[in-house]
Amino acid sequence: MSQQQTPTPLSLPHGDAAQGRLVQVLFIGVFMAALDTAIVGPVLPALREAFGVDNRSAGLLTTVFSLSSLCSTALMAYFSDRHGRRPVYLTSVALFAIGSVCIAAAPDYDLLLVGRAIQGIGAGGIAPVASAVIGDVFSAERRGRILGLIGATHGMAFVLGPPLATLLTSTLGWRWLFLVNLPVALLVLWWGARSLPSQRASAAPGQIDLAGITCTLLFLLCLVLGISRMADSATGVLLWPWFLAVSGALLLALVLIEKRQAQALIPINLFANRQLACAFVLTLGVGFSMGGIVFLTSIATLAYGISVESAGLALLPLVLCSMVGSMAAGRLLNRLGARSMVIFGFGSLTLGYLQSAVPQTGLTAFLIASVLIGMGVGVVVSGALRTIAMDEAPLAQRGSAQGLMTIFNAVGTLLAVTCISAMADFEGGELAGFGHAYLALALSMLVMLVVAFGLKRKSSEPA
Repeated sequence: MSQQQTPTPLSLPHGDAAQGRLVQVLFIGVFMAALDTAIVGPVLPALREAFGVDNRSAGLLTTVFSLSSLCSTALMAYFSDRHGRRPVYLTSVALFAIGSVCIAAAPDYDLLLVGRAIQGIGAGGIAPVASAVIGDVFSAERRGRILGLIGATHGMAFVLGPPLATLLTSTLGWRWLFLVNLPVALLVLWWGARSLPSQRASAAPGQIDLAGITCTLLFLLCLVLGISRMADSATGVLLWPWFLAVSGALLLALVLIEKRQAQALIPINLFANRQLACAFVLTLGVGFSMGGIVFLTSIATLAYGISVESAGLALLPLVLCSMVGSMAAGRLLNRLGARSMVIFGFGSLTLGYLQSAVPQTGLTAFLIASVLIGMGVGVVVSGALRTIAMDEAPLAQRGSAQGLMTIFNAVGTLLAVTCISAMADFEGGELAGFGHAYLALALSMLVMLVVAFGLKRKSSEPA
């Protein structure tokens, strides 16, 4: 196993007021990044009109952001373990702000994409480093509630994002959607410099794992291009099988490289821990569950005659239940244990997606299914799995473990979106295709439910 640095004890904030300010700094940073994801969809028509691009080019905004954030996650988590959480978190927020300014000032679409990539690099470090800070600073009794609050930010962002995007775009213009990030980021930078704890390793950081960094970035790039088929769409040539084959070879090379590194970007020893390995697999399932939400509006329009303009309202119960589920799970985590919460979450997702696979049962059943899905997603993203990663990972690798959780989540989301769209298109993009796709998704949630039973029981829970 690779030898790792042992960080010295953190300089913790003292008192409830100081810890409250710390939570607010982390919450605002994560919410800023989540809100930006939620507003991109509503602003796409304005961007197409402003720059004269087609739908495929407009879709690159999401692809570029996802790819850059995915590649930066492991890197930011790695440097947070080496040099402390505070500088990496503040750097991530600063990069996000710089990217926002670049987008708002972009004279053409190419520079807008560059700004979006910079934003993604910053966003990739915000959530995992924030989670690592929570694990470093707060006791096990308080982590669940705080992680539940952080997990609810995505639900809040998707409630507030679309109306905010519509309001600002129709009054001040689309550029203000990104300019508003600047004062928020400056507040987080000023507040974070005063509130975030310091953390330094007991010895000087060793040599940077350049080989691991290079191999990881190439692996993620090929994996995303293979799954998303983005290169195929751009060139008209069948390339995705080759990208997946190269990503497999790069993964093997990455394992061999990281086993020899003293301070590896991807600590291979984490996967030897049964609980961590189980948590990583379940996090992939969480990403699957989140990707499944994307096409629920398509079922609503095809099966129930809901207009395209009103389709988003059909997901309002899902979003609200996701927020409630995340916060409630955070409060119940210490009482019931991570295992019970994850089992409940995937059980709810299995039932919800199974119902979604049978749209003939009517709109009421669809809304009930969306409530189950929202509650399930809220519970599984609430922090139960991240708590397991905090408890099981060595302190010197806690940031890397949180980064891996984010990567598995993102890859799962990308896989789900790709698989569902492919299955639906195979049957002409009609309702029957979506029904079969969501049946497969429900079965994958059932597999995750079975895997969840492999987690440790809470110490006070009877065997």
